[in-house]
Amino acid sequence: MNQPSKTKVARITGANQSMKPNLEKVKLLTRDLRDGKEYPRSPRETLGGYVLAARAVDKCRAVLLGQEGEYHSNCPLDQRWLKFAQIDYDAFKSFVATGATDQEIAAWIGKNAKRSRVEIIAWNNKERDLRLSDLPAEIQEYMEDYIAKFVPRNRVVYHWFDVYDLEEERI
Repeated sequence: MNQPSKTKVARITGANQSMKPNLEKVKLLTRDLRDGKEYPRSPRETLGGYVLAARAVDKCRAVLLGQEGEYHSNCPLDQRWLKFAQIDYDAFKSFVATGATDQEIAAWIGKNAKRSRVEIIAWNNKERDLRLSDLPAEIQEYMEDYIAKFVPRNRVVYHWFDVYDLEEERI
């Protein structure tokens, strides 16, 4: 019986030398989210063509280094993007852990996501336009308390993404 070549095994498993974690490289790219002076990118910002992806990368990098503060990687917000793009979180986290740049992660997303450009555009626009009342009941309930705690008083939340941009002082 023939043994598969190392190249074939690497292609099948996704394992190769470049997939080794490199936290020193990650450190150079990471925002320190512990002190409230730096935030993950806006959920509106795109990476690899997807809203939410750049924010997911920022939180993932911070978690890898223990600099996440109160942020969470693979939270319900990240899961919306990962589920839509059909990307496995563990594979995503492993690739981010290599110290990949945003450009390299965007290329990786392009290779691993399972959506057409038209589907991505429609999904991005839907996500950008979501109002709190459009969200599942459990997220609405969570957001009710979250907004009262973290969004400045007298700031109106028109869209779901506004919650994060108001809290993180982008709008």
